[in-house]
Amino acid sequence: MTSVVKDKKTKNSQIIKDRIISVFIGIFALVWLFPIVWTLFSSLRPYKDIRANGLLSWPSELNFDNYVDAIERMDLARYFYNTAIITIPAVFLTLFFGSLLAFVVTRYSFKFNVAMLLLFTAGNMLPAQLVFIPVFKMYLAIGDLVGDRRILYDSPWGVVLIHVAFQMGFATFVLSSYMKTIPKEISESAMVDGASVFTHFFRVMLPLLRPPLASLGVLMTTWIYNDFFWALVLMSTDSKRPITSALGRLQGEFVTDYNLLAAGAMIAAVPTLLVFFVLRKQFVSGLTLGATKG
Repeated sequence: MTSVVKDKKTKNSQIIKDRIISVFIGIFALVWLFPIVWTLFSSLRPYKDIRANGLLSWPSELNFDNYVDAIERMDLARYFYNTAIITIPAVFLTLFFGSLLAFVVTRYSFKFNVAMLLLFTAGNMLPAQLVFIPVFKMYLAIGDLVGDRRILYDSPWGVVLIHVAFQMGFATFVLSSYMKTIPKEISESAMVDGASVFTHFFRVMLPLLRPPLASLGVLMTTWIYNDFFWALVLMSTDSKRPITSALGRLQGEFVTDYNLLAAGAMIAAVPTLLVFFVLRKQFVSGLTLGATKG
């Protein structure tokens, strides 16, 4: 009888804890969703309506005029192209070099493999604002050395390289953690069968890394696509900058139409949403990697 009462108390206590956790999660979800919903709402509302009735008034009309105006003024084709030639190679090179490094530090034992992994992970924690001046001067110095100052500065490849350098530490850390869960007997069998290092990596290990690579691909695409800082610092020509810079075209000289700016922000966010929905299964599976491993 006593154990039945204890079980009932434990069950009721767990129900209360679950409800409290659900309330907290619900609050954080609302806090996270509010800016997105407000931006969407503002993008559908004409600026003249806000000027006439106030920001918190009930809208007299909702339409897509801000989207039409934003598309006409943002030169979307050019800026989406600029974003693609930065994002696609940066994500590909980050995942490729990250997987190579993870392969070396987890599958081969040498004196500095742990130190190398810690170095890459620690380097990822450096804030971009701390190193942008040395990077800027280094790009100019390399340009002066080869006789063309714009070989890296004001070039998409300069932005690609800095993204690869900054994101590779995180990619190496995630991929090495996943690679440690793959049984070493697989590698030993490949080497016993006479597989070279390249065969071991490309034909044995790389296919096994598809789940974390897909998950990292979504994350890296989102982070690099949304970057504004490095394109602003390392590019002087506005027409070469990515889509995040195109939002500056929607700002007025004296007055800014924030409803128009909200419409531009929603348009700029569409590609990252498409990438997420196309790869959402791989993304979710990547987040739960290792959750059931002992």
